[in-house]
Order: sequence, then C-alpha cells, then structure tokens
Amino acid sequence: MIKARVYVLILLFFFLSSGCSLGNDSAAERGRDSAPEFKLYDLEDNPVSLRDYKGVKPVLLIFWTTWCPYCRLALRSLKDNYGFYSDMGVEVLAINTGESGKKVSSFVEGLDFEFKSLLDLDAQVAYDYNVLGVPTYFLISKESKIIFKGNRLPEARLEELLSGQE
Repeated sequence: MIKARVYVLILLFFFLSSGCSLGNDSAAERGRDSAPEFKLYDLEDNPVSLRDYKGVKPVLLIFWTTWCPYCRLALRSLKDNYGFYSDMGVEVLAINTGESGKKVSSFVEGLDFEFKSLLDLDAQVAYDYNVLGVPTYFLISKESKIIFKGNRLPEARLEELLSGQE
C-alpha cells in the first residue's frame, strides 16, 4: 500500500515537473487577472520589478529550473527567437525558481541570453503566480493583466494575443 502511494506521488511529480499542461486559464487568456507584482534580482544583483514595465511594454515571463530538460529547450527557443519578441516590443524575463544564484549563474554562463535571468530563491513569486510545473509561461500586458498562461508558448498566436491587449 505504501509503495503504491509513493508510486502515485512520483508519477504526479514527474507529470507536474515535465511541463505537462493542466490547461490554460481561460480568464487569464482574456486579460481579466492582474499579474502579481514582484521584485527579484538578476544575476548581477540588480533589482527588477514587474512595475518597471507597467505602461511601457508587455512582458513574457518564463518560470524554469536548471534540472528541467523542457526548460532547457524553452530557454534555447527564447534565445533563438529573442529578436522576434524584441521587435514586437516584448520584454522577456526568465525566472529561475528555487535555486541558488551560484547554480543558476553556472548554468547560464556562456549561453549568451540577451534576456534577463531572475532569481526566485524561495519560490515565492512562483507560488504567487500559481506555477504548478516548469516551464510555465505568462504573457502580461502593458496594463499588468495576464493575457496568457501555459506550459507551451503559443508562438503562432503571440501577435494575436498582443494585438488585443491595448
């Protein structure tokens, strides 16, 4: 009986940590939910706040970890497509969840990300955003409304999502 419970817990852990989607939040897709404010630090110990972008530009957040293979693919894709997001006026912020600055710095060293990597050391911001697995994306309007939440970025719909956010 105990082995069965442990097995179920292990399967649940892998499901949630493998980037499996539990479905998109339709209210978030319609821009009804306000994005929780946060202040985190980048790898150079500079403060970054969501408030810095309010009224200025939309923000694409990705919550990730170093141990997640799907996160590595997602970060690589963001790196390759950063010019596209930048041309659309979107700021990309990669929020590492629950890992030390030393570990994250070592991981991103040499990867040449143009976007900021932020440290959510105690995973409080991930908790505030109700992140259940990684990677998880949030597209946030200039008005700080969540217009998309999901485990996969809908690149084909990105312009459509952004066009309705003003």
